[in-house]
Amino acid sequence: MPDAEPSRPAAVPRPADVARRALRAARERDTRVATAGEEPGSRSDGMTSPSARPGDVARQALRRAATRGSDPHPGPSPGADTVPDPETDSGAEPGPIRPPARAETADAPSADVPATGTRPGDIAREALRAARTEARQARTAAEIKGVESAHRSADRASAGSRARRDRRDHDRGGRVRDVREVLAEAFELPGSEAPREATATGRPAHIDAKTDTEPDAKTDAEPDTEPDAEKRHRRSAHPAHQTQPRLGEPSMLPSAAALPRSMASPRRDGELRRTFEALPARTSHADAHTFAETWWGNAWVSALEEGALDAARLARGRAYADQGHVDAITVTPGLVLAYVHGSRPRPYRVQVRLRTLDDGDWDRFLDAAAERPGHIAALLDKEMPKSLADCGVDLLPGPGDLAPQCSCPDHGHPCKHAAALCYQTARLLDEDPFVLLLLRGRGERELLDALSRRNATRAARAAQEHQSAPLPGVRARDALARRVLPPLPAPLPAPAHPEQPPTYPGAPGGPDPFALDQLATDAAARAHALLTTGRDPVAELTLWQDAVRLAAARPGSGLTAATRALYSSLASAAGRTPADLARAVAAWRQGGLEGLTVLEEPWDPPAGRFDRARPLLLAADLPAFRPWRNHLTHPRGHAQLRLGHDGLWYAYESEPGHEDWWPRGTPDLDPVGALTGLGAPGEL
Repeated sequence: MPDAEPSRPAAVPRPADVARRALRAARERDTRVATAGEEPGSRSDGMTSPSARPGDVARQALRRAATRGSDPHPGPSPGADTVPDPETDSGAEPGPIRPPARAETADAPSADVPATGTRPGDIAREALRAARTEARQARTAAEIKGVESAHRSADRASAGSRARRDRRDHDRGGRVRDVREVLAEAFELPGSEAPREATATGRPAHIDAKTDTEPDAKTDAEPDTEPDAEKRHRRSAHPAHQTQPRLGEPSMLPSAAALPRSMASPRRDGELRRTFEALPARTSHADAHTFAETWWGNAWVSALEEGALDAARLARGRAYADQGHVDAITVTPGLVLAYVHGSRPRPYRVQVRLRTLDDGDWDRFLDAAAERPGHIAALLDKEMPKSLADCGVDLLPGPGDLAPQCSCPDHGHPCKHAAALCYQTARLLDEDPFVLLLLRGRGERELLDALSRRNATRAARAAQEHQSAPLPGVRARDALARRVLPPLPAPLPAPAHPEQPPTYPGAPGGPDPFALDQLATDAAARAHALLTTGRDPVAELTLWQDAVRLAAARPGSGLTAATRALYSSLASAAGRTPADLARAVAAWRQGGLEGLTVLEEPWDPPAGRFDRARPLLLAADLPAFRPWRNHLTHPRGHAQLRLGHDGLWYAYESEPGHEDWWPRGTPDLDPVGALTGLGAPGEL
């Protein structure tokens, strides 16, 4: 708070009174001169000389008041002159001054000011500008020197209304400020004399005010009948209610730093509130008859245009939308809100309301969307199928469903600002159809969750309908209860033989019927052996041994075409050659599994039977056989005896000198008896 100023002596008149009396005297003199037909410069009141003009008198009075106000002795305490101007404290540039009240202008002359001298209004305007410039320079100098305290800096940054009220109540002693207030009250000019400041749209304010001939171009030509002091007090006491300043007030032209970039609040967005940035101006128009790019966006535009009462306002609103005059758009259930820049610097607050859907409508819409998976896929791709919009729910608005509301004075339905917002909303619908669903009452996440639940329910119901009837269950208590089982029946007697399997007919391109018959016969024999003995005779055989067994069981002799095919497939399955399989089959037919072992696995027999075989062969007039492990080979290399683990001798035969031994004859305990099958004794 500034220090209290010294009280003004009663004999010293206030500068405002001196200036007001000088101006009033000049006006009275001009009136008398005009009435009497005399020259404006003649003496009429005895106060001025014939050469003194009214402007000179007012200027001299103003200079004397300013000089007296800048005197450091009777003036206020330091810092009093640096109090911000109540009209410019809010950050706005000096604007036009409102006309004075009727009570103060009762003495104004009704005739025009003669053209021979400068008008009093020009002098007052120059004086007002000089006083404001001086106050601004004094305030800047005080800030540089650090005269003002931190508390005064905080008061200067406060709202203009509170600063105006505090300064008027507590700073009456500031001489320079008194001159400024007197000039603001006594020398106010009509609205037409205001300096032509540039508006927010880049055009002068007086051009916008004159060219806009529609009802929303309001003017303040009518003077106020309320005293200025009361009006200023009401504005300072309730600054928040000044949502629509009039043309001509100083606060009408704020500086660029005072205007916010956007009136929207995207940080408050949630599931049921979405804020979209201002759409840029459209650079090209693909079709003059359509504004939107999708069929649902054009349906929105059709609802607007069919319900409008004035096509001219629609055209201007469309031009506003094309030029990007619509600020950020906020969408909530049943409401679209945005600020639209019109012919005035301060934008208009525009709302468009739309009826929301009830729960029954939403159930029908969700059932229709979940019925076809293509609907859900289209919504996720930001598209709106026509079949979904025609599901029996009024999803898109019709003529008269859009209810616009604007803060402008135009009462059209809709005004150009509301039409601009509707056109821009159509562009939002083109990009995201969920904006339309949000307008109807539900957000995107809520709808997707509801569709997921309905889709899962329908899938579960369909699976349950296609599922067979469940089997009757058994109680766990009954299943685990102890019970006495009846004795098993006596086993049936085993059959005498496996019997002959049925005959399989041959088919072109089908399996070999003889091979099928062989496999069936072998399976029957194994089953019979397992049933009678309790063990499988071939369970411990390897793959190679089982392949040799199957090939050896093939009926017939010789390598026929069918036998060659069988040998080839079995050898390929076992990883051997058909020649190896044929030699192994001969060994299997000679002695079974032991004969195959004698063929493939040489071993070192113990002393005894093997050592006694050589004398027995010599006693039978046979030459001395060469021993090697369990083999005894004829000196000429065409006959051989092999001792098996079972104690039997197995005879082999080969071409002399080729070492290609093939099993021959029948195994025997006597080595001489095993050789009898190879030929006559003389040949050996």
